[in-house]
Parts: sequence; structure tokens; C-alpha cells
Amino acid sequence: MLAGASLVCLLAGLLYLASQIRTIFSDQLKQEYAGLVLEAAGRADSARAMVDVWRQRPGDREAQAQGYRQARAELADRLGALAALVNGSPSAAPHMPGSALMADASLSETEALLATVSAHWRAQRDADGADIRLRVAHVANVLIALAALLFCLLLTALGMYAKRNRQLVGQSYEFEYAALHDPLTTLPNRRQLFAVLDDAAANPQPGPAPRKIAVLYVDLDGFKQVNDSHGHRAGDEFLIAVSRRFRESVRKRDVVARIGGDEFAVLIHEFSTADELAEVARRLIACVVATDEQMGLGLVRASIGIASFPDLVGDYQRLVAAADEAMYRVKRSGKNGYAFTAKAD
Repeated sequence: MLAGASLVCLLAGLLYLASQIRTIFSDQLKQEYAGLVLEAAGRADSARAMVDVWRQRPGDREAQAQGYRQARAELADRLGALAALVNGSPSAAPHMPGSALMADASLSETEALLATVSAHWRAQRDADGADIRLRVAHVANVLIALAALLFCLLLTALGMYAKRNRQLVGQSYEFEYAALHDPLTTLPNRRQLFAVLDDAAANPQPGPAPRKIAVLYVDLDGFKQVNDSHGHRAGDEFLIAVSRRFRESVRKRDVVARIGGDEFAVLIHEFSTADELAEVARRLIACVVATDEQMGLGLVRASIGIASFPDLVGDYQRLVAAADEAMYRVKRSGKNGYAFTAKAD
């Protein structure tokens, strides 16, 4: 009878602990996902604040207008990334309306939306944390009550923990990969590009000459007409195909990233002369032309801005912005070409 009672207690305790541990891991995943959403909401709110700064900034009207447009584009990218996380949540959560992602959405509406999203997900994260702490306390109490049966129970719990931990590591990797890559093209995104850029600048090549790195900012001219005339499916197919060609046209150690929409950036880890960068730009333009011809569109070309460190840009953190500015010069001068950024004083 005692053995039977012990077995019943062991099975009951094991079942209870298993259910609690499984729920704890589930809450941990929810908490991590809420953290990702809050991080994305914070970046979107920073982008919104920058739009407001440019809108009220005095001075040159043309520079203000250009800065405002760029800030708006950045805000749209941030809101799109946030909406992808919120609307793709594995648990029930209020979706972000499509109207919030429109270019003409007011800053006050955006601010209110971000406040609502942040409040919901912060409350969700806190609730998950409280639930985790409560369940951990219950598990501790059961372990104390079943001290006489701890050995067998511990072996079982450790086996379950190891299995679940492997699953958690795999899922965490998937979350990290999703946070650093574009879901459509699988290219690195803006966040990953800047991380690789920081790493490249922080690890100079040996020798007296500093490593020269460069960024080519690519914007697809006429891409909007593809979506308007042939549908978004054709636009997605074009982006996937041209991304593959971009990747194949540069070295393996170089990085091709999708910044957002129809904009890409290529990080060249090392080069010797400006002619090498010009050749890369010509290859990228050829990739766009070849993709356009293959799909029979006759609509899309590319404008490319080139910035290099340290010969043209003294601060590597400004490489992407400088290349973007050079790209806009190409657009203003007729598109379908490339240009180097002016040397900084």
C-alpha cells in the first residue's frame, strides 16, 4: 500500500511538474516574443520622433523636405517590421490596422497606435513573467513535498528539461534569424547590415594600410509600376529574382541586404580602387536589367550611390546614409546609373 501510495504520489507529482514546466517554457517564449515586439515598437517610436523633428526643423526648405521624406520612409519601414511581428503573433493579440501603415497616416495617430501596442505587449510580458514566477514557486513546493522521491523525479525532470531546452534553443535561433533577415528575399535586413558593418570596422586588416570598406545603396527605378501594372505577386517575384542575382554578382564575404521595399545595400568588405566599386555597381545594374528582361517587364532599372571608408567618408557609421544621398543624386540627374558620394571635409 505504501509503495502504491508512493507511486501514485510520484506519478501525480511528475504530471504536475511536467505540466508546470511545459507552461513555464511556453510563457518564456511568449515573453521573448513580447520583448521583440517592444523593441520593434521602440525603434518605430524613435523613427516617429525623428519625423516630427524634421517636420518642425527650421532652415533650408529643400534639406528639410529631403530629411522629412527619408524620416517618413524610415518610419514606414519600422512600422512595417512592427506590424509583421504584431500581426504574426502566435498568441492572440490586437492586430495593427493597415491604415496605420499608410504614408499619409498622421503622427498623432501613429503615436497613439505605438502607445497602445507598447502598453498591450508590456502588460503581456509582465503577465507572462508573473505567471512564470508563480509556477516556479509551485514547482519548488512540490519538490519539497516529494523530497523522498526526488531522485527519480529529478531524472525525469532533467530529461524533459534537456529536450525542451533544445527546442527552445532552436526556436530562439529562428526568432533571431527572423529578426535579422528579410522574410521575402531571405537577405540580411538593415539591422544585420549595420551589425556586419560594425564588425568590419572593428576588425581592421593587419598591416600599415587601413582596410577600405564601401557601401553601395541600390534603389529600383520604376518598381512601383510593376506592382501597379502586374500585381504584387509579380513584384515579389522580381525582388526574389533580383536578390538572387545580386548575391551571385558579389564575393561571398560581401553582404547584400534588403533595406526595405525596393531598396538594397551591398557592403564591400575590402577593395583597392574606385574602379572596383564602379564595376560592382555596373554588375548590379546589369542584374536589374537581366531580371527585368527575363520577366518581360521593360520597366525597372537601378540608381546606385557609392560611399567608401575611410577615403570618402571619415565615419564608417555614415556610410549607408552617404551612399543613400549619392543615390538620390543619381535619381535627380536621370536615374539608371551610379555615383560616388562627395569626399567629406
